[in-house]
Amino acid sequence: MSTEDITIEKTADLKISPENELHTCALAESQEDEYTLVYEKPHTLLEVNMHYCPGCAHSLVHKLIMEAVEELNIQEDTIGVAPVGCAVFAYHYMNIDMQEAAHGRATAVATGIKRLMPDKYVFTYQGDGDLAAIGMAETIHAINRGENIMIVFINNAVYGMTSGQMAPTSLVGMKTTTSPFGRDPAVYGYPIKVSELIAQLPGAFYVSRHTVNKNTSVRKAKKAIINALNYQKLNKGTCFVEIIGNCPSNWKMTPIEANNFIDEVMVKTFPLGDIKLPKPEDLIPINQNGDK
Repeated sequence: MSTEDITIEKTADLKISPENELHTCALAESQEDEYTLVYEKPHTLLEVNMHYCPGCAHSLVHKLIMEAVEELNIQEDTIGVAPVGCAVFAYHYMNIDMQEAAHGRATAVATGIKRLMPDKYVFTYQGDGDLAAIGMAETIHAINRGENIMIVFINNAVYGMTSGQMAPTSLVGMKTTTSPFGRDPAVYGYPIKVSELIAQLPGAFYVSRHTVNKNTSVRKAKKAIINALNYQKLNKGTCFVEIIGNCPSNWKMTPIEANNFIDEVMVKTFPLGDIKLPKPEDLIPINQNGDK
């Protein structure tokens, strides 16, 4: 009889005690060779550390876009346009073809890319300063033309990278470096609800607004991104996904406080949900010549 056999027999003869039971469970677990994979980082994200502030929404939204690209198996056919702003280095993280654009001109650049390569999936990734301030004209005209692209709009109600100035989406009463006493509508006007504004344009095919401050919201945001990418195959117009993003640094809050601020304050001005949905008859694909 081998030493191993003796050890097993002696273990079997031992009186069961809490200590022995824990040891037996640990032994059984160590012998398990199969595990259930709960989560895996998408291969479409590069293995580099992100530079975003703790609690910032950008890193999470980057991940959602790349998960969608991986699940749709369109990595080789996807082209992103990076903005000027906090996410200016998006091309350092996304393992797809990327193009930089001048401040606010992302939709103009995406228009050129999509028209030259209509079979590619093209998206822009823009903040509220980039899209709703200096880039508002390019954005409206691109959507009014019905450019067949996806626009991901990060709305954190402030200029994030350049020290926290008031943005077109800053809330009434919100204190920023350029509105230290709060946004006064009589002086600065009201926050622009970009999604509601562009939803009126005939070229807007799908418009939806979400947050990423809790689990259920993250899943809804990802579904909206997947929808927007899939709709490009229909060649029916622009898909616009707005995401209200956390900005703890410029909001002068902890990440937890920023999460709560979105639910308690931000969504009162920017209600969540689908703002413009395709009609059933619009879900029939058409080719580049406009034929069904």
